[in-house]
Amino acid sequence: MDRLPTASRLLIAALPTRTCTHGAPPVHLCRRHAANTQWRRPRQRRFYIATPSQQPTINRAASKLLPTADDAVADLQSGSTVLSAGFGLCGVAETLIHAIKNRGPHSLHSLTAVSNNAGIEGVGGLSLITKTGQVSKLILSFLGNNKALEKKYLTGGIEIELCPQGTLAERIRAAGAGIPAFYTPTAANTLLQDGKIPAQFDAHGNVIGYGTPRETREFNGRKYLMETALPGDVAILRAWKVDEAGNCCFRYTTKAFGPIMAKAARLTIVEAEEIVPVGSLDPNNIDLPGIFVDRIVPATAPKHIEIKKTRDPTADTKASEPSEAAARRDRIARRAAKELKHGYYVNLGVGLPTSAAEFVPEGTKVWLQSENGILGMGPHPTEDEIDADIVNAGKQTVTLLPGASTFDSSESFGMIRGGHVDVSILGALQVSASGDLANYMIPGKVFKGMGGAMDLVGNPDATKVVVATEHVAKDGTSKIVQECKLPLTGARCVSTIITDMCVFEVDRKNGGLLLTETAPGVGVEDVRAKTDASFRVSDQLKGME
Repeated sequence: MDRLPTASRLLIAALPTRTCTHGAPPVHLCRRHAANTQWRRPRQRRFYIATPSQQPTINRAASKLLPTADDAVADLQSGSTVLSAGFGLCGVAETLIHAIKNRGPHSLHSLTAVSNNAGIEGVGGLSLITKTGQVSKLILSFLGNNKALEKKYLTGGIEIELCPQGTLAERIRAAGAGIPAFYTPTAANTLLQDGKIPAQFDAHGNVIGYGTPRETREFNGRKYLMETALPGDVAILRAWKVDEAGNCCFRYTTKAFGPIMAKAARLTIVEAEEIVPVGSLDPNNIDLPGIFVDRIVPATAPKHIEIKKTRDPTADTKASEPSEAAARRDRIARRAAKELKHGYYVNLGVGLPTSAAEFVPEGTKVWLQSENGILGMGPHPTEDEIDADIVNAGKQTVTLLPGASTFDSSESFGMIRGGHVDVSILGALQVSASGDLANYMIPGKVFKGMGGAMDLVGNPDATKVVVATEHVAKDGTSKIVQECKLPLTGARCVSTIITDMCVFEVDRKNGGLLLTETAPGVGVEDVRAKTDASFRVSDQLKGME
């Protein structure tokens, strides 16, 4: 540990060692006990709302059109909660964020910003105003590769509340619908449930704030967490076409958070790529009715593409001799593709799981779902097909197949939590013999956030969860363990484990692994030597194809 960077050592020291207790009964705190426990350890605020006297005035009788973004944010108040739409850099209200930055930290500060992620340092998104110090707290699901923000968090410069992506979307949706709280299976039996993810450090690296423990309740034999609605003082979003009454049309994946955030804020400001007269938009095509929009300004900032990923249809498709590492990954992806049956709706995680789509047999039709709001996702575009408004969950440019649809994030995660997705394939840092999954954090090394992974494993009885991963980590340690030591993404959720060495089936109810397939040239004893979990061997053991 002494060789780790200082900030990393601070984080690993702050994290609790317990990750999950199987079979523990739900804990119901009475109000007095909850109040007594509150002073025993640092706690974080869920969100902060400006007082009514601080909030901008909304005049329903006035025109919604304002000449510039600077005019639209001129009366925003310090201490406000700002809902910032977009996914990655797709659909982000860059014009309005620049206007907030132009106000400066002396004029506008102490903001709580709510977003899926915080943008890219030096490029765009909320990173522009976290860098200026105008944001004191972030509520998001994913830090991504924003190293400057991660350092600021670990040294006391900003408070960060991590929230699973689907829960974040539903908290925002609930606020707009007047629903104060709801129960969700997402994040049960994780550090998030217990409120043990550090949220705030001081300048010396001491933890001064943790997450908020969730109330739990059992429904039909399953544990659920109570989550509270997440309203905002102001929502900022970017739309494609907006009429003068405030009716909005979004393009493709730009609608991930825009419509739900507009409904959850007291004041909604939209930057429009095109402003049209009332009556110009077909009512059938309106994604957000004008009742939810208060101010409209022209969008002047350019769009950014976070990860430009293309394919070359003219390239030589003849396969070259793969490296040993590439061969291992192809073996995993090829076997994972066998989990994708004709007609299935499938969510493929970022990285290795995505490669499974390349090995689906010709004639087998599967519908790929991307959690940022795509059903019917196609391959990466050619150079001529690139569209900044069509990205996947990894923020890469993609295409849409015939029959595809796009929708907001609350709709997307409703599909996921509701069990409408047949199979979800994810990567892993560790998988236990009971089907526990850890894949979003390595204390001291990786702290990016859980994104949508906790939601994707939240209904394993309806959506089969398959892990596709290399058998051992880069340091040679096994990823298949008896008990996970890393913070859990989900408990007893994985049904099948596919590695470059073998395939395990998991008994999620009773715990235990069954070895069912081995890769060419790999024997049972080879698997035992590389596996830290005990397992049984199937009587019908066969080779991986």
